[in-house]
Amino acid sequence: MKKKITLILNGKEKHISDEDVVIQSLPTAEFRFANPFIVVHHMGPKVLPPETSAGSYPHPHRGFAPVTFIVQGELSHKDNAGHSGNVKAGDAQWMFSGKGLLHDEVPPEQFMKRGGTQEFLQLWINVPKANKWDTPAYQLVKKEQQPEVLKSDGVALRLVSGIYDGKTGPMKTHTPVIFVIGSIAKDKAVNLKATPGYWTLLYIIKGEVTVNDRDAAIHNLIVFEKENDEIGVVAKTDTQVLFMSAEPINEPVAAKGNFVMNTPEEVKQGHG
Repeated sequence: MKKKITLILNGKEKHISDEDVVIQSLPTAEFRFANPFIVVHHMGPKVLPPETSAGSYPHPHRGFAPVTFIVQGELSHKDNAGHSGNVKAGDAQWMFSGKGLLHDEVPPEQFMKRGGTQEFLQLWINVPKANKWDTPAYQLVKKEQQPEVLKSDGVALRLVSGIYDGKTGPMKTHTPVIFVIGSIAKDKAVNLKATPGYWTLLYIIKGEVTVNDRDAAIHNLIVFEKENDEIGVVAKTDTQVLFMSAEPINEPVAAKGNFVMNTPEEVKQGHG
């Protein structure tokens, strides 16, 4: 049966630094968390002119996994646990911060030299209390490693994590999380399936769609009821989407700054 739409959240601008502005569709004043989905940020598209110089801004995280999907451009990742990676268009990275990690993400030097368009999504994915103090880890998943799912004319969707459409995504997560990302051409349709009982969200990266008979557009985050399993998507224009579905983590959430813990006291420990 069709899943009812609970909310359509409209992303709003948020300044994360003096220079960087993102569109934040989660959390909002209307809806806070769909645990493990804590934050959804959309950066760009932003055109960097040739010979751009970007500073290095190392910052800490603890207790969750920032997950980045590159739509256009490139990012270079480095952290104080010795992980590094160059993430290009179509690639995704999972950086598990665990007990604490200092990291930095900026366009690679060569990209800044030639200039180009930068656009990416960054999500904060929670982990269970039992894993929050584990050793940090890093995964880079290249576009070519992501199997195609729901293949049909005008539909180009890739599975980044989880088990879906008989395929297994290469990204490993602490609890079951399904990420499907890609494009749907104008006037094409796709039927998505979600596991009943899971949190299920659909983010519109680009374009306009009709989802279970309701219209949504760029920067909208659609939140579905947990019951039922069918989601029909029809593209009104050439569209890009991120489908995400995950087993709920039924634990308290205390999120402040760059930390996602279970209690305010644990957050203060991190800041102390």
